[in-house]
This record gives sequence, structure tokens and C-alpha cells, in this order.
Amino acid sequence: MASGDPRATSVVLWTRMVDPERLDADVALTLQVALDENFQQRVLERSGLLARAAHDHALKVKVTRLEPRTRYYYRFLLEKNGQRLGSQVGRTRTAAASGTNAPVRFVVANCQDFRGRYYNTWHRLLQLDEELDFVLFIGDYIYESDSSVVPSPDPARAVRFSDPGSALTRDLGGGRTELVAQSVSNYRDLYRTYRSDPFLQQVHERYPFIVTWDDHEFSNDCWDAHATYTDGRTDEHQPERRRNAELAFFEYMPLDTTESPAGAIDVEDVPRYPDTRIWRDFIFGKHLRLLVTDYRTHRPDHLIPEDAWPATVAMDAVVLAGLGATGAFASDTFAYVNIEEFPPQQAVLRGAYVQLAVGAGLSAADATARAEAVVRGNLALAYVNPVLVAAAQPGAGPIDPAGKPRGLAFVHMGKQELFSSIGARNVVIKDTFDVYAAWRYATTGREAQDALGAPQEAWLLEAAQGPQTWKVMASSVSTTSMIWDLRSKTDVEPPTVRNRYYFSVDQWDGFPDKRRELMTALRDSTGGHALVVAGDIHAAFASVEHGVPALTAPAIASSSVKEEAGGAVEAAGFPPGTAVYRYVVTEQEATFREGNPGIAFVNSDAHGFTVVEVGPEEVKAAYHLLPSSEVHVDYGARPDELAARFSRADFRVRPGGTIDAA
Repeated sequence: MASGDPRATSVVLWTRMVDPERLDADVALTLQVALDENFQQRVLERSGLLARAAHDHALKVKVTRLEPRTRYYYRFLLEKNGQRLGSQVGRTRTAAASGTNAPVRFVVANCQDFRGRYYNTWHRLLQLDEELDFVLFIGDYIYESDSSVVPSPDPARAVRFSDPGSALTRDLGGGRTELVAQSVSNYRDLYRTYRSDPFLQQVHERYPFIVTWDDHEFSNDCWDAHATYTDGRTDEHQPERRRNAELAFFEYMPLDTTESPAGAIDVEDVPRYPDTRIWRDFIFGKHLRLLVTDYRTHRPDHLIPEDAWPATVAMDAVVLAGLGATGAFASDTFAYVNIEEFPPQQAVLRGAYVQLAVGAGLSAADATARAEAVVRGNLALAYVNPVLVAAAQPGAGPIDPAGKPRGLAFVHMGKQELFSSIGARNVVIKDTFDVYAAWRYATTGREAQDALGAPQEAWLLEAAQGPQTWKVMASSVSTTSMIWDLRSKTDVEPPTVRNRYYFSVDQWDGFPDKRRELMTALRDSTGGHALVVAGDIHAAFASVEHGVPALTAPAIASSSVKEEAGGAVEAAGFPPGTAVYRYVVTEQEATFREGNPGIAFVNSDAHGFTVVEVGPEEVKAAYHLLPSSEVHVDYGARPDELAARFSRADFRVRPGGTIDAA
């Protein structure tokens, strides 16, 4: 049972019902909607609705001609053996009419990995019994993987595919593999498994949801219909897999993307990739216009290719001179040569490339072809010379940087390995990346950073000019800039590591110029009454970005950003006890604050949710936080203990872009 997309006179109701004696048969249902939970004041009874086997027995019904800001109760009835069998009773609530002068309260939630984890955060929300207009779930409702790599000691918290043969096998290296969803059956298994949690079920039964997706509803760090599992080793354009993922999403999520008429919503009529459109807006009274965006479907690739060879020069001396940036890159670090003028060294480099590529799993023929295509033209000596020194081939020694031109290569942005997300999607050197990103933005007609796509961006900026007091943009990924500034850390070794880094450029840090342009437009068009609510990064943030306040909700259950950073830093060769580990992991929150003075609040090691109240003068935000270590503890039968482990942080967002502790 679930409801969603509440508007002043309509709402979408959802159920899934299977006849255990006829598993492949459609199930005929009757829907009742009433003003009371005893269904004495019924406002609707509609029979002949079918939970179709072809759609996993999921049924969505749009109910219209309702009263604004009114609580309704609903249930689905099954006729069997002359009896009417009823579902659980759900409750929902319509939006306030556009002229209503009333505050709007909602929860922001995201990222609920199920594998080996417990939904203590949903349990806590039910304990609080908040009076909410809706729950805004902004992505990663499911994770596409099974429990191969994240095993669960509790069989009830494991994820398995009923048809594992139709899943993809993902190679994680080191002999480890996992299954990831590919077929419609796989994705349906995920939704059924996640919805088996009793606390998630109860939250759906109590509050209407407004939902968008992020990446894991399809594939980690995806863009368009492209996965990123192999970091460029293979072509991962997977449109059919994307369509399968979307079908299951539309079957299980109580949303209405096509402004359907009253009655059952046929998911076959809902456009899917490449025609998907899930961005939409909601009006709640005089004070809130909620703008729900889609960051994944229309965005371009990450600016640095995962298969980029670190030596490749992306911006040569002519480009830097045209930007007036030559002086900033005058040191020998940025020297490069046309390697074709050095045939012995070129041959050594091609051999080294082939060795790396074969070691990464490519065939010798493929590796050789790539080496011939890539190891040519302008190459950075910062990468080339260490390779030549290591090879120690007579007549092919390192090349003197004196007098050589200067340029920016991928190695200068943090790329160290051939096929890797490090230096591409994660842990990217900020200052060089920003120069490259701005140049790409200017030379591609802004397409290189067009995260939303032109039609969605035009809709967003037009909707932001509406008469409602506050315009709240829901973004699946955070607009808060997450920076590690190690420039002045003299105890960090080696010195080449003393840079500023973006933790992740899969989120808005990867499109800095578009973010600045978009935030500035939202700020100006709303007279300082714009706000972004976001998720994805598994941490709680409150910050101001280019004049627009941003509230990032922590994850419901997924591993915290501190946990993830710890694993990444150790894998990069900086274990606990090193200065890098201390700044990036142990003192992570202080490091984030130093790197971004706009951060007013950060907790990078907690799960939870954010309660937001939008009023005429200000927006209130309450972060309900649970230490990340508690996600593996089942508090289902210990509610009092659970309540005692939560903390709360309150803030006020005021017009003009200020965030203050409440």
C-alpha cells in the first residue's frame, strides 16, 4: 500500500496483490476511499481494477475530485469465494490549495541500501508520528546489486535474484564478482525485497511520497543510459537495461508523470528511455512550489573519461595562452612534448600502455589498438618521465622539460591509472579541474555541463518565477561543494598530494559552471527565496552555494561518506596513521568546512532524515541523526533504545540565502 504525487484535488494510490492460488492470473480489485478509517464516509468506490500479472501485480490508480488539504483513507478489496478480503488501510493527504496560507511540512529522505542493514531511520520517523504533507524521496530507493559482496548475517536482509541468469555479472577485481540487475525480473525482485521491510511499508501507508530517482535505480554513477562499472574498458551503453529499470520503477512507485486522467494508470503508456520525463512540480498553498528534477537521464558524461590515459594533454599551450592562464602553469610539472618527435620513448610508452591494459583485462589486440590510438601527440612529462625511468630502456630515457611547452593533462587533474574512477569521477584535483571544466563549458556551447538538459532547465527556471513564496528544487545529488584542502598541510606526504580535491564530481561539483549559473538564476528569479534539498552523498549538510541555501539529507541506511572515504584512502595507499587519512577521514568534517566556508553544518557519519517546514517568513529544517554504526543493529523490538540513540540538529533558512542554527 502506498500513495504519492499529492495535489490539491488528486492523489495516486498503489497496491500489489497476488492470488497465491493463481500466481499468473490478473487480480480484480475494488478501491475504496473515505474520510474516516472505518470507511463510513466513503467518497469513492471503484471496482473492476486489475492488478495485472504482466506488471508484477502492481496497480496504480489516480483518484481525482478530492478536497484540498484533506486526509483520506483507502483500501483495496479482493472478491474471493464469495467474501471481500481487504488490504491494509492506508492514509494519504492532498495538497493545500494554491491560495492557502498554511505552513507545509515534509521529510527529505534518500539512499536506503537494504543489504545487511536495518531501517532504523524509518522506524524513528514512525515513532515521531510527524504531521507531514508528504515524504520527498530523492533517489536510490533501491541498489541494483545482490548480496554477493555485501552479505547479510540475517537472511531477511539479503538480496537475491529469482532469475540470476538474467542478471549481469560485475567484476570487482581480486577475484570478486557480484550480480547486478539487468532484466525486468531482476529489478522487480529488488523492489519486492526492499518493500518487504515492515517499517518502510508503514511509512508508505501513513504518508504520500513524492519520488525521483538517482543512479542506483538503474546503475551506479550512470549518465543517460550508460553504466560505469568497467571504467571505460568496455562500451556500457545499455538502453534496454535502462528501459527495464524504468519499467519496474514506474510499476512500484506511486507517481504520475503523464498527468493521467482518473482511474488506473497503465504503465505501458508511460514514456520510457529515451523519452523519459519524470521532472515535475507541485504547489502546496501560497508558500511552496516544489520543483522535482531528474539529474541522471539527460546529463552528459563525466568530464574526465574513466579510460583517459593520464599523460594525454587536454589543454595545450595555445589554449592556455588564449585563456590568459599560461602563468599559472609555468612550472616544469606542466611540461609536455609531442611524443612522435621521440620515437624510442613512444615505443616504450606504448609497450607500458599495453601492459597496463592487458593487466586490466583487455585482449592483447584491443590493448595494442588502443595504445596506437592514444600514445601519440602531446603527452605530459609529469606522467611520461616516471614511466621511462621505470622502463630503463637504453636510448629511451626521460625527456628534459626545459624549454618545452606547458599544458594541462589528465594527470594534473588527479588521474593516475588507466581505467579508474579516481581522478575521473572521484578525488579530482579541484583547481586544474575547474580550469578544464570552464574551458569545456565554453567550447561546447555549454553542453559539456548540461546536467538537466535544455527542456528541463527551461521548465525549472520558468516554474521558479511562480507566485509561491519559496521555490524548493529537489535534486537527487548534492549542490554542496565537498572539498579536501590539503595545500597548507605540511605533514602530508608526498608533497605532490598537497592539493585541493573534489571528493566526487559525479554530483554537482562535476559541473561547477552550470551549478553557478543555475543557482544564480534561481536566486535572482525568486528574490532570494530559493532552496535546494538533496541527497546521494550519504552525509548531512547545510550550506549556501552561490547565494542559494542547500540542505542535504543523510542516507536512510547506506554507508556513510566517512566510511566510504576511509576505504578509498586506504586503497590509495594512505592507511590510518598517515596525515592524509587523518585530514580526509578522521577529521573529515573539519576538512570539509575548511574547504567550503559556505558550510553551516555537516555530519558525515550518520544516517537519518530531514524534516522541513516551509512558512511565509522562513524555512525550518530538523536533522534527525543516528550514528552509522547503528545501521547493523535491529531495533525493531527495542523502540525506546532506538529513540535514545538519535540526536537532532535544527536550522532556519531565511530569505536572501542565510542558514542559522535554531
